[in-house]
Amino acid sequence: MPTSTDLVTIRATDLARAIRDRAVSAREAMQAHLDQIARHNPAVTAIVSLRDPDVLLAEADAADRELAEKGPRGPLHGLPHAVKDLSATAGIRTTQGSPLFRDTVPDTDALHVARLRAAGAILIGKTNVPEFGLGSHSRNPVFGTTRNAYDPAKAGGGSSGGAAVALALRMVPLADGSDHGGSLRNPAAWNNVLGLRTAAGRVPGRTDEVFLPPLTVNGPMARCTADLGLLLSVQAGYDPRTPNAIRQDPAMFAEPRPRDLKGLRIGWMGDLGGHLPFEPGVLDLCEAGLQVFSAHGAAVEPVLPAFDPEAIWRSWVLLRQWITGATLKPYWDDPDKRALMRPEAVWEVEQGLRLSAFDVHAASVTRTAWYHCVRGLFERFDVLALPSAQVFPFDAEETWPRRVGGRAMDTYHRWMEVVVPGTLSGCPAISLPVGLNPAGLPMGIQLIAPNQDEASLLAIAAAYEAVTGFDRIMPPVLADRSPVLADRSPALRG
Repeated sequence: MPTSTDLVTIRATDLARAIRDRAVSAREAMQAHLDQIARHNPAVTAIVSLRDPDVLLAEADAADRELAEKGPRGPLHGLPHAVKDLSATAGIRTTQGSPLFRDTVPDTDALHVARLRAAGAILIGKTNVPEFGLGSHSRNPVFGTTRNAYDPAKAGGGSSGGAAVALALRMVPLADGSDHGGSLRNPAAWNNVLGLRTAAGRVPGRTDEVFLPPLTVNGPMARCTADLGLLLSVQAGYDPRTPNAIRQDPAMFAEPRPRDLKGLRIGWMGDLGGHLPFEPGVLDLCEAGLQVFSAHGAAVEPVLPAFDPEAIWRSWVLLRQWITGATLKPYWDDPDKRALMRPEAVWEVEQGLRLSAFDVHAASVTRTAWYHCVRGLFERFDVLALPSAQVFPFDAEETWPRRVGGRAMDTYHRWMEVVVPGTLSGCPAISLPVGLNPAGLPMGIQLIAPNQDEASLLAIAAAYEAVTGFDRIMPPVLADRSPVLADRSPALRG
C-alpha cells in the first residue's frame, strides 16, 4: 500500500493510473493531499478558498463508486485539483484577489475549468493570485501573500504563483494557470517546476469576447514533462464558442516522448544586447542550462534579433493597457469601487483612456513585424532561448522590484520585460528549471518554439528532464528530501 507521502510525491500520471487501476482510491489520494495542504499551506498561502474536507472526501468516495460501476470519467479521474483564482468555478468562490469580488461565487465554470471536471478532476479550491492578476507577485488584500516554496521569506511569483507553489510543495498533483506577462513562466522558474505558455487558441479561453487577438492564454504547470503533457491534453481542443481555437487533436500531447538533442538548434538571446538588466547569477544559471544541451549535441548560438527591443516593450505595454484597461474600466467608473482597486489597476485604466484606435493599430502593426522577425529566426533555429525572469525571488513583503541590475524600473512590470518577446510573438514558450543559486533560490530558462508547436517543446523538455533530473529536486521544507538537493544546479549535473 503506498504511503501518504508516496501519494503526494509520485507523478500525476502515475497517481491517475493507480486510481484507474484501483491500486489506490480517490479517497486515499484526496486525504493525502488534504494532509499536505494542512501541513504546508499555512506558511505559504498557495491554496485559497479550500472547500470543506468532508465534502471533498465524499466526492472522492463518489469518484471511487463511479469508477467501480462505470469506469473512469476521464484521464484525471479522482485527482484533486485547485484552479487559478482568476478563472470562474461554479459553486466555488472566485475573487481575482480583489475586495470587489471577495464573496463572488459563479454559477458556471470557465470553459477550461469545465474540461477539468469532465476529465474527472475533483476541484478542491483555488490557487492564489495578485489582485486582478497584475504583476508577478501573488499578493492581494483578500488572502494575503503567496510565499516561495524554496524560501517562505521570498515571493512565490505570479500571477500563477499559488499554482506553482502548491505544485512544488506537493499540495496538488497538477496546476493550471494563465499567462499574459509571464504568469506561467515566472512562477514556474521561481519554484523549480514547468510552466507552458501555449499558442493563442490552443486552450480556449474567454467566451465573452472572441475575436480580438489575445495576449493572455491558458496553459498547464507540472513537476515533470509527462504530467505537463497530460494536463495540456485535457485543456486543449477546439470549442465552437471560441472560433479561433485550434482544431488539432489534443491527444497528441498526452504522452510526450524525448527527442534526440543532437542537432537541436538553439538561438540564445541572453540580455538582448544589453537591453535587459539582470540580477547577478541569473544569466550564469541559464548558460549552465544551455551547456547541458551543448553537451548532448545541440548547437547553441548567441543571436540578437534585428529589432528594437524597446519597440517590443512599447507595443506590449500599449496593447496591455488597451485590453486590461477595457476589462477594468467598469469598476473604475464607480468611485467607490475605484477606491478598492490597487494603484496598478487604476494606472492601467487611466493609461488606456489616453489611447486612440490608431494607437492600438500601430501597436498591433509593431507586434506583427516582431512576429515576422521571430518567424525568420526559426529558419535558423529550432527554438529561441531567454531567461524566465530577470531577478531571483525577492522579499515577499516588497510589492515589486524598483531596481534590477542597478537600473531603475519605470513601471510596476518593467522588471518582467524578459517574458514580453515571447508573449508578443504569440508563439508557445516553456520555462525549464536550470537550478538554484547559492542562496537556494530557483531559476528557469524559456524556450520559444514556432507558432503552435507545443509538441516540440514537450519533446525537448522530456529530453532535458532525462539528463538533468530537475524533477527530483524538492523544496527544503519537505521532510522526504531528495538526495540531489545538494546539487544546487541540476543543469550542472547534465
